Amino acid sequence: MEAFKRDFPIHTAINVAWGEMDALQHVNNVVYFRYFETARIDFFNQIGLMKTLKTQGIGPILAETKCRYKRPVVFPDTLWVGTKIGELGQDRFTMEYHIYSESQQSITTIGSADVVVFDFKNNCKSQIPAEIRSALLQYQ
Repeated sequence: MEAFKRDFPIHTAINVAWGEMDALQHVNNVVYFRYFETARIDFFNQIGLMKTLKTQGIGPILAETKCRYKRPVVFPDTLWVGTKIGELGQDRFTMEYHIYSESQQSITTIGSADVVVFDFKNNCKSQIPAEIRSALLQYQ
């Protein structure tokens, strides 16, 4: 767990709910995208991107997301979704996720998301604002 927290300084705790399991007795595959979403919004809040959306009308949109399932997760468990930045372009960046299971003491899931910065006032892509780029670089 210590290595995980060192590699992913922004991490979000998620408690697995009974209703997230499917007929095969493990967390359903689509639920992981909700876990990633929760971690993504937590990350955006921590670096100020959601504030930029409210004040400047510039914010993130999801272009693509992927998930690789390494080990099944079951109820009860507490998961930690670690988030860091991979590639960083002029108007987009890649977020990388690892999900760590407390009960298994292991990484269970790996994912990524391509995020495009969008100007909602002008309905077009936008350059990443300098203050957001600076924050993203800290987690690359």
